[in-house]
Amino acid sequence: MNNLSFYLLALIILAFVFQMINGGLTSTLTQIGVFAPSLAFVQPWRFLTSIFLHGGITHLFFNAYALFLFGTILESKVNKNDFLILFFGAGLIGNLFYLLTYILGIIPPIPALGASGAIYGILGAVAILLPDMVIYMWFFPMRMREATLFWIVLELLGTFDVSSGIASAAHLGGLLFGLVYGWHLKRKINEAAWWQTS
Repeated sequence: MNNLSFYLLALIILAFVFQMINGGLTSTLTQIGVFAPSLAFVQPWRFLTSIFLHGGITHLFFNAYALFLFGTILESKVNKNDFLILFFGAGLIGNLFYLLTYILGIIPPIPALGASGAIYGILGAVAILLPDMVIYMWFFPMRMREATLFWIVLELLGTFDVSSGIASAAHLGGLLFGLVYGWHLKRKINEAAWWQTS
């Protein structure tokens, strides 16, 4: 496993262990770190801390698995600085999108937590860099470019479904950031390859 994915995964798991030791979702760590839309500008650290908190073992497992799988793929294509910009940028933009749904009155001030926005950013970048890579969605093979379109539609619809319990706007924001930054990275890679062959 590449270093950054390993360190980020270790931090996420460590934070979850502290959450569970201190009372799970009611722990002090969760309460001061969760992303609360009504407190976003009063306590701005929540934009970052909420990325490392999770709502349960299933939530943690799926995010950890996606980070392990797609994070290592992305790390093999980009440098460490770009990987970190992508991970944290997508996480922050994801929370900003979630905040926007609160400001627009789409959702009530429900707290959110998890690395999903950051991981969707990784998915978006991988889709740009490796659009023909095949993944399995519910056991059906699908190329990354088609999977990304599916995710965009799914998360856009989910943004307006408050009852789902999923912060779809954060997923959507992270994914869009990943697509944009992935396009920037692809240009950099292509330019570097051009200079090397010229």
